[in-house]
Amino acid sequence: MVKASMKIAVEGCCHGELDKIYETIEYLEKKESIKVDLLLCCGDFQAVRNEGDLKCMAVPAKYRTMQTFYKYYSGEKKAPILTIFIGGNHEASNHLQELPYGGWVAPNIYYLGYAGVVRYKGIRIGGLSGIYKSHDYRKGHHEFPPYNPETLRSVYHIRNMEVFKLKQIQMPIDIFMSHDWPRRIYHYGNTEDLLRKKKFLRSEVETNTLGSPAAEELLAHLQPSYWFSAHLHVKFAAVMQHPPKGNAAPRVTKFLSLDKCLPYREFLQIVDIPDRSSSSEGLEYDPEWFAVLKATNSLQVTTPQRWNPPENNGLHERWDFRASEADMMQVMEDLSGELGIPDNFSRTVPPYDPGHPQPHAPQSYNTNPQTTELCAKLGLTDIYCKVRQRGNDAGRSQSATGEDEDESLDEPSEYPTDTSGLSSSFNPDEITIEDEWEEEEEEGAKADLPSDTHTPSRMVLPEPKSTISPSVLMDLPPPSHSTPIAPPTQPEGEQEGRCSDEEAAARILKRSSGDAGSGNTTPRIKRRNQLIYQTTDDDECEG
Repeated sequence: MVKASMKIAVEGCCHGELDKIYETIEYLEKKESIKVDLLLCCGDFQAVRNEGDLKCMAVPAKYRTMQTFYKYYSGEKKAPILTIFIGGNHEASNHLQELPYGGWVAPNIYYLGYAGVVRYKGIRIGGLSGIYKSHDYRKGHHEFPPYNPETLRSVYHIRNMEVFKLKQIQMPIDIFMSHDWPRRIYHYGNTEDLLRKKKFLRSEVETNTLGSPAAEELLAHLQPSYWFSAHLHVKFAAVMQHPPKGNAAPRVTKFLSLDKCLPYREFLQIVDIPDRSSSSEGLEYDPEWFAVLKATNSLQVTTPQRWNPPENNGLHERWDFRASEADMMQVMEDLSGELGIPDNFSRTVPPYDPGHPQPHAPQSYNTNPQTTELCAKLGLTDIYCKVRQRGNDAGRSQSATGEDEDESLDEPSEYPTDTSGLSSSFNPDEITIEDEWEEEEEEGAKADLPSDTHTPSRMVLPEPKSTISPSVLMDLPPPSHSTPIAPPTQPEGEQEGRCSDEEAAARILKRSSGDAGSGNTTPRIKRRNQLIYQTTDDDECEG
């Protein structure tokens, strides 16, 4: 008897291309006679509602385009598949800040919040939004629009408060999402193939500085069955076998990172997850997670001052915030026994109107009724509202109120190996592992250098912790389900990043920019945003 499974589509960096992503899934469903149950997007979602939101997104001005999310926000369209996403480092941050504990950004499109755990048909899904930066990691969520060049970027940096909350989770997690990769995960897959695709990552891989130490810590603690990421704009699969906990059998995490939504890029994959019994067919709150939120609510910090989590060192009255059965029963009582997430989406700003553009629209601040309602039920603090109450000066805290203070007076970073805390005189996130504005140009320049300038010549990797093939563990269909190959006239440069024959078993869907194959079986997907496709450099426009 074949066990039933749920088909989950996983997408890398969305970059606002919702129309194209949904069209691709629809094409795949028709071609393979399947039904996708759920779409997971691993960051850079870009839930931009109007021109004001564009100014709250950390991207170069020439890439600030509306894309297609506003159609789903306005009601012009509705997402055909339940979509769950986390934030990355290119987001309409003022919009996402309205929903610190998660919520609907449009009908059928759900944001997990700064961190979150939900349930869907018995599958437990968690996520952590943003990217790791050591110099902001121990601060509170103090940012507030209108952002300046510094807070425009610090607003999407992960905070240790969210990691501390997630480390209180005890019950198994099926799927976890992060935008940047857990540090060292690259040692558990085909590292050399990764470095052939992304040569500039070699130094970080060799020194174990590539990726997020915070995500690495969560991976070791949560040990989910699947971990999905994006950010580096490359497909990479890995299998990590964790050390056993007590007498339990060792758990295995199947890691997959995907590319961004562009032609001939490996940006989408269907994963089969075994069905579970569930109390609901819809999206549900998670009682354990809500119990953790309630227990840690008094620890919330909304200033740029450093915060260290409580420890069992005699200095704190409480350091263990794990949820008890009684805590979870209290959550059920708070929710009147109803775990189903209500369809309570509401618009908080006017949507973009192509017929009446508003290029001078300001960055907006709004409280969100979804957050207000949830906080009232659970007794939580709306931290975005709390920052507003502190006033604009506190909400836009900058170097004069802490950023320029002598770092030597602070306690050392929890992750001292991170060296990315650079001067705020330029964008610290515009580095090769986070943004690819000039990646192809840089790689081309390196190719012209004499061979003796390429360093290092070799790298030492640990022995693999598992001999199981990632493609086998992903339970993927055969390669015949892939989009047809591009015509022979396709420029050679656009063929980069295609799977080898061995990798084809992993069936990563690649969307063609035009007709492919024979007949009319493959749709022509219209390029709605010509700016992205103009030049080779533009192809690598965002991180």
